[in-house]
Amino acid sequence: MRPGLIDRPTCNRHAGTLRAAVIAAILAGSLLGAQPVRAQVSISTYRNDNARMGQNPNETLLNPANVNPTAFGKLFSYPVDGYVYAQPLYVPNVDIPGQGRHNVVFVATEHNSVYAFDADNPGAGPLWAVSFIGPAHGVTPVPHEDVGTDDLIPEIGITGTPVIDEQTGTLYVVAKTKEVSADGVHYVHRLHALDITTGAEKFQGPAVIGDTVFAAGNYTYVSGPSVDGTGDGSINGRLFFNALRQHQRPGLLLVKGVVYVAFGSHGDVSPYHGWVIGYAAADLARAPVLFNATPNGGLGGIWMSGTGPAADAAGNIYVITGNGTFDTAAPRTNYGDSFIKLNPASGLSVADFFTPFNESFLEGQDFDLGSGGAIVLPDSAGSVAHPHLLIGGDKQGILYVIDRDNMTGFNAGGDQIPQEVTVIGGSCITCGIFSTPAFWEGKLYVVAIGDVLKQYTLANASLTPALQAGDVFGFPGATPAISSSGATDGIVWVLDTSNNGTPNGSGSSAPAILFAYDATNLSKLYSSPTSGAGAAGNAVKFVVPTVANGKVYVGTQTNLSVFGLLPN
Repeated sequence: MRPGLIDRPTCNRHAGTLRAAVIAAILAGSLLGAQPVRAQVSISTYRNDNARMGQNPNETLLNPANVNPTAFGKLFSYPVDGYVYAQPLYVPNVDIPGQGRHNVVFVATEHNSVYAFDADNPGAGPLWAVSFIGPAHGVTPVPHEDVGTDDLIPEIGITGTPVIDEQTGTLYVVAKTKEVSADGVHYVHRLHALDITTGAEKFQGPAVIGDTVFAAGNYTYVSGPSVDGTGDGSINGRLFFNALRQHQRPGLLLVKGVVYVAFGSHGDVSPYHGWVIGYAAADLARAPVLFNATPNGGLGGIWMSGTGPAADAAGNIYVITGNGTFDTAAPRTNYGDSFIKLNPASGLSVADFFTPFNESFLEGQDFDLGSGGAIVLPDSAGSVAHPHLLIGGDKQGILYVIDRDNMTGFNAGGDQIPQEVTVIGGSCITCGIFSTPAFWEGKLYVVAIGDVLKQYTLANASLTPALQAGDVFGFPGATPAISSSGATDGIVWVLDTSNNGTPNGSGSSAPAILFAYDATNLSKLYSSPTSGAGAAGNAVKFVVPTVANGKVYVGTQTNLSVFGLLPN
């Protein structure tokens, strides 16, 4: 066994050290929150469900009457060992061996750690913690310098939001590592299946998604998926997954017993492609199913600002590619700058697609589609003519309203989808929509870069501007989350992460700011302070808040910040 492949005892020893350090830090300085209450809902996937609409319609503890600066604020925080890009997940009433039942919030970091924290009482400390690195064995997160861009700083480990199968009690997560051994420097993506009660590996995990050696300016593909193709990075008519260049940014998707993992790139450093790779959830050792967006071209990354692939009730999967090669005529194999519907029943084949008529202009100007994710709307939101809708945005600041039953493909003479709405006129590549809308009770909520929270009314497959709030959000805009008690007490939660320390943000690090708006009239209910004990940790771009059981969980650069109703 080469040093990069850590055996389980080594992992456990490292996890134990990590856990002890975190417990000490928590006991040294955290504030105790309110006593736990009976949990109402689980948040087991990115943006709450596979439709990615951003709703939690079962939140009865937080409402517009009690979310205000007097009654609501920061309760406590948990220190973690790296930036938290992944959305925190939440499962109630988990039976932790030897520790009883807990409401648990799960947090993954760029330092390649996964934590299970008591969601209500920081005095309990971390319930378990697992690390996927072993510096003594030459296994570390990937330094951002290695990928040739500063899109993520300072290191790359776990970026995409995990997914939890509550029926089997399993958390699936992808970690990226750098592993130095005698034959060179390996860059490896692994899919792990962790028991949510202990952190132990399950289902023949981890699966090595891809292992690429980079030495003397050349790539050697040790293991990983490949498809027929002559595109960028191909060798003798075969296109291989490049584990250094591919970036596991989107959240994971679990549907009909398969875990789907999507990939984009780090910046535009080639060679890379858009990949979707599906693993049998109960047996990670089984060969995966594959989709490559540009097998005979290049780019076409699936990035979507962290939004996971969406799925409809039939199990069809929807992704948006950003830039890349597009074939304007059949036979078509390359789908850059496209909304794509994948049919899992036939090996992740393209069942339908939509590509804007001006795709070549978008590609030439770097005005990608796929700068945000797609949401699948409920059937009740559609019309007689277009009952099944899909909505997503792009760098131009345009929202596309698409009929999932007839996505209309590519039409050089002009688009034929139900509607295109300009949310904000983007005249640069970082001026449009780098986020995913939320949908609740016939209303769509979106925050573009340099813009305010806007509400649109959806009727007859058409969006009409309705209301807007007053706070301006810098780069990267924001992906809203909605909490409500059914059709009432709706709150729109939005994070300002512009002070995220990256060059395309403000360039400096400062606390994330949590905003809460009344979902009905967009009046501001609350905003967290920019400094002091009540502030969140320093911002991480594209972060999405998790609202569950009366609390709001925010991932930051150094901790999980927890907000809720203040003790009397």
